[in-house]
Formats: sequence, structure tokens, C-alpha cells
Amino acid sequence: MTYSETFIKAFTLIFSLEPETASAIIATLFSSSLAMLICTLLGLPLGFLLGFYNFKAKRTVKALVNTLLSFPTVVTGLIVYMLLSNAGPLAALNLLFTVYGVSIGLAILGLPLIVSLTANAVETADSRLRLTILTLGANPTQTLFTYIWELRFNLTMVLIATFGRLISEVGIAMMVGGNIKWHTRTMTTAIALETGKGDFATALALGIVLLFIALIINIAISLLQLKDKEQIKI
Repeated sequence: MTYSETFIKAFTLIFSLEPETASAIIATLFSSSLAMLICTLLGLPLGFLLGFYNFKAKRTVKALVNTLLSFPTVVTGLIVYMLLSNAGPLAALNLLFTVYGVSIGLAILGLPLIVSLTANAVETADSRLRLTILTLGANPTQTLFTYIWELRFNLTMVLIATFGRLISEVGIAMMVGGNIKWHTRTMTTAIALETGKGDFATALALGIVLLFIALIINIAISLLQLKDKEQIKI
């Protein structure tokens, strides 16, 4: 098959919503979105606490969080696999080789990223914001939501960047999900599999979808940065 034929077939698979291709796209979006929900609910409050409050072990905790940013994803996948396997402590949940299990692995991968970037956003925020909140006597919950609102553009960029990281992950999806057709096969694991089989059209189709999602993410970040600059000028 020539390169032109490969591209034509790839776009045909995309626009015809070929079932196997659509299944991989759905599995990817579902697992990544669920992982993002978990990361957001846990990561924003933890990042706020780390950035807002000063305590003795703060430097140690920040160093640990930053270290986790470079934690090998295959090791993360291995740990989650061991926890969810029949011999693991979470075996009763029956989450191994499911999209929910993949979501747990992705959430563990994305959580340090959200915590670290959120803490950095809080620490670099206008010092007058902290003084104003403390002067008004806001409670911890009110303080958290005030910071989230005032830093909404920065935090939205944090979430978008994290989602882009999760949706492109392959190691965790392969190890925890098992790359099961119609169930846990994601775009990244399907690309790896189809390339190995020599089915470049399917791999290319899924790669194009991933690139399109990445393009949307970059456009969203650029628009948010532009809007943030305009707000600062005002």
C-alpha cells in the first residue's frame, strides 16, 4: 500500500466511524476523563494547601511531589497492576483489565502534576490576594474557592495540560488495561499494536485523532493565556 493510499484509508476510518477505531477513541476519552475528574477533585485542594500554607516539611513535600513528576510510567503501571491483581490488596474490586483500572493508573500519574502546578500558581499569585482574604476573615473553604476563581485561567491551563499528558499515555494503559479489543484498547495501545502488525492505516488514523486532540488542547491554552493577559491589562 502506497503512502497516499494509507492516508486515504486512515481518513476513511476516521470519518466512517469504523467500530474498532471508535471503540479505541471512546475508551481513551472515558478513561482519561475519569482520571481527570479524580485528579481535579484531589489535586486542586492538595495543591492549594501546599502552595498557601507554610509548614516545616513543606520543602520535603514539594521535593517529593516534583520527584513524582518524573516517576517512570511503566513503574506506575506495575504498581497499579500489583495492587489490582489477584494477589494484590485491591483484588476484590475486580478492576484489573478494565477502563476503571486504567483510570486509576492515569489518576496516579496526573495527580502530582496537578498538585505541583497548582501549588506553584498559588505561590506566585498576587500577594495582595492573600492579604485581602485573610483581612476579610474567610474560612479555609472560602479561601480555597476564592483562589480557584482568581486563578481560574492558570488552573484551567493546568487541567488542560494534565489531560493532554493522560490521553497520550501508553505504558499504564497497556499494563493495567491489557489492551483488550472492544474493552480497554485505547488509541495509544492500538497504535502500538497496529504498527507492530503492519496495519499502518489504522495506526495513522488513531494518530491523527490524537494530534487533533493535542491541537485543540494547544489552542485552548493559547486562548486562555491571551484572555489572562487581557484581564491583567484591564
